[in-house]
Amino acid sequence: MTENREKKGLFARLREGMTKTRESITHAIDQLTGVYKELDDDFYDDLEAVLIGADIGVKTTEEIIARLKDEVRRRREGNPEAVRGILKEIVADMMQAEPFRPKSPSVILVVGVNGVGKTTTIGKLACHFKDEGKSVILAAADTFRAAATEQLTIWAQRAGVPIVAHGEGADPAAVVFDAVASAKAKRADLLIVDTAGRLHNKSHLMEELKKIRRVIDRDFPQADVHVLLVLDGATGQNGVTQARVFRDAVDLSGIVLTKLDGTSKGGVVISIKEELQLPVYFVGVGEKKEDLQVFNAREYAEAIF
Repeated sequence: MTENREKKGLFARLREGMTKTRESITHAIDQLTGVYKELDDDFYDDLEAVLIGADIGVKTTEEIIARLKDEVRRRREGNPEAVRGILKEIVADMMQAEPFRPKSPSVILVVGVNGVGKTTTIGKLACHFKDEGKSVILAAADTFRAAATEQLTIWAQRAGVPIVAHGEGADPAAVVFDAVASAKAKRADLLIVDTAGRLHNKSHLMEELKKIRRVIDRDFPQADVHVLLVLDGATGQNGVTQARVFRDAVDLSGIVLTKLDGTSKGGVVISIKEELQLPVYFVGVGEKKEDLQVFNAREYAEAIF
């Protein structure tokens, strides 16, 4: 019973956070179903415009419309009112992915440009995994952004987990070296590493991440290594571009999408999954630690439509 209440609470927060996205899509679909009495080419053209307007992206929208037409033909459906339910099924199917369950020991490198909520997300991830009963250590390897270490230290205190940090401007690989030693000594389940968020100098960023990775591979070979990219949901299709750049620079494992609350561009989640074939593992719909949620494809489809 408690689990059902908690699950309902999670969906309620997701639904509330996705309000602007849902309202922009739902209002437009309501207008379409009010105007059109049959599923003709004009209806599909207008629906395509609605989905592109929700930042789902042209390529992904075309795929959704194609699948919708196939399903409508298969069901011999002619009523525009039925489209919403079919869209939910299609989107939920497109977004399905295995949940992110890192083994012990694992190292999670968290990457992303400055301003997306990367450091805050790491703090919330620490809370999430600690609540699951895992032992977590944080590494403050974003040594170039002023106050990044202090911010992560506050989150470490909130989560009740240890943090390894050096001074501002220190070598990020040296921080990771010490953090790996600490994780091994304490037999921690997870080491979560904050990394620098510069993207304007991609080659430097890549070399820095490669250096960090070499330290982990050399000194912690028994650990699984995952790379999570944090994206700001409000950036819409720019988020797809960022993901593509990072994917080309490092071997990404998946996405954490933040700030879905307050944006009408929540459809970008679908583009990221479909165009880049990267699973979305977590979504952020608020400032509280519990507002970082494990991504659920079916609940997302329900919340967006």
